[in-house]
Amino acid sequence: MNKKLLLALLASVSLNAKIDKFLVFGGKTGWIGKKLVKIITNQGYKVISASSRLENRESILAEIEREKPDCIINAAGVTGRPNVDWCEDNKQETLRSNILGALNLADCAYLRDIYMVNIGTGCIYEYDSDHEMYSGKGFTEEDEPNFDGSFYSWSKIRLDKFLQFYPNVLNLRLRMPISDDLHHRSLVTKITKYEKVINIPNSMSVLYDLLPLIPKMVERGLKGNYNFVNPGVISHNEILDLYTKHVDPSFTYKNFTVEEQDRILKARRSNNELDASKLLKEFPNILNIKDSMEKVFERMSDNLKG
Repeated sequence: MNKKLLLALLASVSLNAKIDKFLVFGGKTGWIGKKLVKIITNQGYKVISASSRLENRESILAEIEREKPDCIINAAGVTGRPNVDWCEDNKQETLRSNILGALNLADCAYLRDIYMVNIGTGCIYEYDSDHEMYSGKGFTEEDEPNFDGSFYSWSKIRLDKFLQFYPNVLNLRLRMPISDDLHHRSLVTKITKYEKVINIPNSMSVLYDLLPLIPKMVERGLKGNYNFVNPGVISHNEILDLYTKHVDPSFTYKNFTVEEQDRILKARRSNNELDASKLLKEFPNILNIKDSMEKVFERMSDNLKG
């Protein structure tokens, strides 16, 4: 059976039509998971933070049977502490969570005919001759991933490909997520603590803009891969200039090259622009990343003053 026929058959599987109750994995302890629980609850849905671990199939199936969710969100998984270099030394745990666990959850949801949203990553591409820096040409959802310079990205590429065979899954590719506060997981906080930063434009995801869209995407029955980023690109320098302007006028930073960065890291880092056209067709009012970052720092400044 060829791939097109297989996908067509899988696509014929029905999903729950009415969305009322969400089961969120990573909702108890995860940074994005906890934000999603709050956002979805505020939008009027019933939300349960999952107790099961991704690797425990029997526990997942029992929790699904007990809670009877209309939609499952996977916001669990490992990115490493303090960064993705951790994955280089913990490959088995990375595989267990980022591939085996996520696929286990997708398969359990598929068997129970439940819609699933996977919070994935867009760190599976890097600029190349067809997608040059500053060209404005971003990688689309159909482009073949070309970056496996870290074990984290390597594992996410495999998951990204496997999830395409599950017609019940919406896979959202976030990049360098940014919040309105100085949470240690936010890109802004991370780069303010680096001794030096690279000055390369990248696609990024402002959580204030994007996370509230997830229930709407679920209600619309959207599936497959979506580049879940604000349109456009912004550099670390531009972000830190805004940080200096709005938060700490005394802050200073230094640059170094990618080659210099690679020498102090265990794994290379992805730098790319993702094409947000597919997402913009559904939500045309998503702010360009540069405009959105201005508002991020305005809100952050107000929050810090308050």
